[in-house]
Amino acid sequence: MSWQDEVDELRRQERLAKEMGGKEGIDFQHGRGKLTVRERVDLLADEGSFQEVGTLTGTAEWDGDELKELKPSNTVIGICKVNDRKVSFSGGDFTIRGGAADANVGDKRGYIEDLALKSRIPFVRLLDATGGSVKTFEQMGRTYLPGNSTGGGRVDEMLNTVPVVSAVLGSVAGLPAVQACLCHFNVMVKNTSQVFVAGPKVVEQATGRSISKEDLGDERIQVKNGVIMNLADDEEDAIDQVKQFLSYMPPSIYQVPPKIECKDDPDRREEELLSIVPKNRRQIYDPLKIVSGVLDQESFFEMAPYYGKARITGLARVDGFPVGVMANNPKYNGGSMDIAAGEKTLRLLDLCETFHLPLVYFADEPGFSVGPQQEEQGIVRAGARVVSAFSASRTPYICFVVRQLYGVAGGLHSRSEGLYRRFAWPSTHGGSMHIEGGTAIAYKREIESADDPISKKEEIESRLQAISSPFRNAHAFGIENIIDPRESRPLLVDFIRDAYEVIAGEIGKPTLTRYRP
Repeated sequence: MSWQDEVDELRRQERLAKEMGGKEGIDFQHGRGKLTVRERVDLLADEGSFQEVGTLTGTAEWDGDELKELKPSNTVIGICKVNDRKVSFSGGDFTIRGGAADANVGDKRGYIEDLALKSRIPFVRLLDATGGSVKTFEQMGRTYLPGNSTGGGRVDEMLNTVPVVSAVLGSVAGLPAVQACLCHFNVMVKNTSQVFVAGPKVVEQATGRSISKEDLGDERIQVKNGVIMNLADDEEDAIDQVKQFLSYMPPSIYQVPPKIECKDDPDRREEELLSIVPKNRRQIYDPLKIVSGVLDQESFFEMAPYYGKARITGLARVDGFPVGVMANNPKYNGGSMDIAAGEKTLRLLDLCETFHLPLVYFADEPGFSVGPQQEEQGIVRAGARVVSAFSASRTPYICFVVRQLYGVAGGLHSRSEGLYRRFAWPSTHGGSMHIEGGTAIAYKREIESADDPISKKEEIESRLQAISSPFRNAHAFGIENIIDPRESRPLLVDFIRDAYEVIAGEIGKPTLTRYRP
């Protein structure tokens, strides 16, 4: 006796499910320049590795014991391999009622999130779905008081256990919009993705203002304000960025981040580093040239490049080992830490702390950003949050002081706990405040009483500048090591090798901090 008939029926029903919203829905999706959820999974998964869960989940119409029609759930979930490493995923199917929650069947999303946690593998959201619909009320015959639809404690546990990524591949509102941010990395697609709490019609009802979905939440808003970290040219680029982010991450906090073979000479000494920082302190330079000159070549993956531009953050490799990277960017606001740059720093620090990534900092910090706008926005409290986070962090930390360190923000280069090293370039200078600004305060009476106040101020500043040499600081052991900038890479490689020896003994131990999206 054979079960071939039942297997044939299984295959027929699987084909029905894979028709998604039908030809009309698929054509509409393609007509808007978007891929279907199954085409997106094909981009994400290594060939032949896709294992779908709940393929037949849907609304069925029967004629006796014969299935006439199967309208599949608008959520596709499963496991696949990404660059030969297991990943779980959930994808919204916009071809079925725009991905609205009332077209979902069962808690497929919750199931796959639990699977990610229990299997200790990364979780990827492919978001292209609206939130709730009032049609749900009619189906239920009542309204209801909302519960914690994000998954409650499970979401927090996921964020502190496995890498979570969100790719926004269409218009998302309500719960999917929040899910876009409940992650460690997110990306949206130029011209086809939007993110908002509520769509244009709801906004019009609430405020009386008519607005397009693009003006409400496309990349001009959500990438600039930091809600979404990265921007992709198309969906393939978005999936590629997801893969690149995951390549630096361990499957979970219970494993060491993955090392790859390094073809870059660990003793490489870039000649350009010797002259990259101008001797004129008012001149700027390109910090990305320092990053590329010291880290493994072509390994830097920048995160949130359009937000908090005074601070560059991202992931990279050193001798094949994954690391977190940050650098002040003097091209924007002198590189000073404003509220956005501080928030960006916190995200990176939390990521490194959670997944045992050493942190590499190329410091040129003029201090917290000043002025009435920053004060109105609460720069003091925002700065205190960054100070507190660095105080609690124990992730291995190395700092190269490439130019300046001033004030409380400048003090964040240091560490009293955990593995830490610091090296200063000859271009280093610093203090509690800048000489140019501090002179007018500390020597106010002397300057004002002089026959030529301007000349007197310049004379005092010149006197103070003469004692700002890093060599004087080194004589008092205020600087442990002044180095030739070209020595930065070999010294960094040595530190990272030591750091991963420490990390190996810390795997699985609880950290002092929790990841905050």
